[in-house]
Amino acid sequence: MRTLRALGAAGAAALLTATAATAAPSPPPAPRPQLTDAAVDAAVARLDGTVTDLMRRTGVPGVAVAVVHDDKVVHLKGFGVRRTGESATVGPDTVFQLASLSKPVSSTVVAGALADPDGWDRHASLPGFSLKDPWVTGHVTTADLFSHRSGLPDHAGDLLEDLGYDQSYILDHLRLEPLTPFRASYAYTNFGFTAAAEAVARAKGTSWQKLADDTLFKPAGMGDTSTEFSAFANAPDRAATHVEDPDGTWSPRYVRDPDAQAPAGGVSSTARDMSRWLRLQLADGTLDGKRIIPADALARTHVPAIVSNPPSTPTARTGFYGLGWNVSYDDAGRLRLSHSGAFELGANTNVTMLPLERLGIVVLTNGAPVGLADAVALDFFDFAEHGKATADWLALAGSLYAQMDAAGRSATDYAHPPAGAKPARDSAAYTGTYDNPYYGRATVTADDDGALTLALGPKPLRFPLTHYDGDTFSFVTTGENAVGRTGVTFGDGTLRVEYLDANHLGTFTRQ
Repeated sequence: MRTLRALGAAGAAALLTATAATAAPSPPPAPRPQLTDAAVDAAVARLDGTVTDLMRRTGVPGVAVAVVHDDKVVHLKGFGVRRTGESATVGPDTVFQLASLSKPVSSTVVAGALADPDGWDRHASLPGFSLKDPWVTGHVTTADLFSHRSGLPDHAGDLLEDLGYDQSYILDHLRLEPLTPFRASYAYTNFGFTAAAEAVARAKGTSWQKLADDTLFKPAGMGDTSTEFSAFANAPDRAATHVEDPDGTWSPRYVRDPDAQAPAGGVSSTARDMSRWLRLQLADGTLDGKRIIPADALARTHVPAIVSNPPSTPTARTGFYGLGWNVSYDDAGRLRLSHSGAFELGANTNVTMLPLERLGIVVLTNGAPVGLADAVALDFFDFAEHGKATADWLALAGSLYAQMDAAGRSATDYAHPPAGAKPARDSAAYTGTYDNPYYGRATVTADDDGALTLALGPKPLRFPLTHYDGDTFSFVTTGENAVGRTGVTFGDGTLRVEYLDANHLGTFTRQ
């Protein structure tokens, strides 16, 4: 080995210079708060006008907003009506369904129940729940399922819920779903998330609702918050869910009971209760001077666990998913946490926080997702940062939801059969009972005129079939995951339902 003496002065200097050049660079300085109190105050002062303007542009009937800054609730207000056609108005104590905003609330519950941040990495064991790969079943952790990196496909189990199956049936049948690489792929799954939460509750010897009550809702004074649909349905001051009509008006036409996926989408709450939860989040688990959730276990929920949104351009930033949170970092290096909730049957919500600035907003609405909740939050932080809105956030958020809605629709226009369509066979060629290991039984019946009806689910949902071409028919889908018309194709002793077949599980065999 050469020494500095052997190299001589010039050689030694060159070696030291080269070593210094290749040494690990110093880490960048930690990000600092950048928002002044005046900037936040200006954004808050503008908020009412933003909400009313976006309600006017969309027609969404009711909104409630809470803003927390420096451990103070600096804005808490309701707008519009709870239900169209009635006069009762939305206020800070109106109960809304949170949809997937339930996830960061539930991750707060689990952080409190586990106490130790290492508890997130323990095996999530729940009788009646398994995955297609036994090794993955034996190693999957709470963190894996809360960050959607188990390998389950996107929204696995949701269609079973739409057909009326209960939580037990759905969790049991996830074992039939194909898996992508464990801990190396991201796919958003309500029922994987639900399985982990239920496993934590079972390990504590209690129900999920009681665990949530005892760990978070009661200690944090969130008296109008629940994970049970019955609590929402029986609340006297509640916001009915609304969908948009073809003429642009909004109607409370559907009821969404999310009990089967309660931890992932079944929480209901008020703007006031959610402001207390925001304060707790931004104060590292404390509220009114009292420790509610252990800081380390809560902090673990805010750390990236999987890449959820790879950068699409060289200058784009990577998006991550943590434990019940979307996690990102802005140009100043500040952590940004957010989550949206969306029920196509009538709710849209958003929470966004900049923990370094001790600033957060929650937006609750009683309308199907058209981007309003997300746009209010995006506009609020944009104005706080720049003193103006730099984009039409409603147009951007609304177009994203529209793209998501269109993505699930069939490429075939079943409402317009092709020219020269082949006739169907006699109805007897199609009627009978069919079975499927995942979706259960299907029956096809014919009336006196030969018109066919398909029945699916445990309390059968009945879908009249419309002939399209040859042995292919169609029906109009219903439920949270409805995709318009979908195809039903009969084969040699089989029927295949198009929208149920994304993961090749949608073929039924005649009995």
